[in-house]
Amino acid sequence: MNSKLIRLDRRSVLMGGAALVGTSALPRSAWAQTPLKVAGIYTVPVEQQWVSRIHKAAEAAKAAGRVDYSFTENVSNTDYPRVMREYAESGVKLIVGEIFGVEQEAREVAAEYPEVAFLMGSSFLEDAALPNLAVFDNYIQDASNLTGIIAGSMTKTGNVGLVGGFPIPEVNRLMHAFMAGVRETRPDASFQVSFIGSWFDPPKAKETAFAMIEAGADMLYAERFGVSDAAKEKGVLAIGNVIDTQADYPDTVIASALWHFEPTFDKAVENVLAGTFKAANYGVYSYMKEGGCTLSPLGTFEGKVPAEAMALVAEREAAIRAGTFTVTVDDTEPKSS
Repeated sequence: MNSKLIRLDRRSVLMGGAALVGTSALPRSAWAQTPLKVAGIYTVPVEQQWVSRIHKAAEAAKAAGRVDYSFTENVSNTDYPRVMREYAESGVKLIVGEIFGVEQEAREVAAEYPEVAFLMGSSFLEDAALPNLAVFDNYIQDASNLTGIIAGSMTKTGNVGLVGGFPIPEVNRLMHAFMAGVRETRPDASFQVSFIGSWFDPPKAKETAFAMIEAGADMLYAERFGVSDAAKEKGVLAIGNVIDTQADYPDTVIASALWHFEPTFDKAVENVLAGTFKAANYGVYSYMKEGGCTLSPLGTFEGKVPAEAMALVAEREAAIRAGTFTVTVDDTEPKSS
């Protein structure tokens, strides 16, 4: 297999560059199954907020009788290729998962099974040399920007803390969009930014948040589980990410940027069944105008957010949906400022 080096955001991944036999789209005859056999492979528990959105969408399609869905969670990066092969060998026609830490190996497996469609969370764009592997990411910067507008109007000190997992594009773009929103209603805001080096370590995220509160933050961006626990204990406010956790933190979480994976998942299933699945960037289906993200209801904070801020939120959301305003996608690592 020939290889090529692809570089992105100061990271490099060795990609399989072997051309697959056939056209860029998978043959229609390969997908003559209903319900479609689908498998999910996840490196964290399905309760983890990011993966839970994928799992929820797949379960909804299963309940509707459109897919036969099974999954494996807590798969280590070293074990990921083996699980991919096992599902591919079992007759699964669509495999969905996240390969942020196993790009090279996952793409090599995809090249071995050209008759299987792979829809994988990845920081890299589609690779034409692998027509059966499409990528996605949660481009929910639209909703994140709206939560920032709210957060800026609610902080008293102007000191805002952001706790993330890793400084990869998927996280970075949401933090930048959030901070841009904060500055609209609190131009003098300062930010503490930290990454815990894990996708699922609530205790570490909580300790990091405690440190930010000690340093003056009275508003936290909870990109990871554990942050809202710290905010609750210390009596400060928080903004959620991907899922709505206000029911668990009714006096703490003001609002959240919600990710809806259903448009992404449904489009992939549709294309596989039609025989038109190919290398593409499915991240576009996470945009607000595609129904891939929304701002959560204010719930317990209804009437507590300044009216001027909510008017700006309504105006901004309408412009985003109409396509007259575009939230900047900034994938660079955010810094404290």
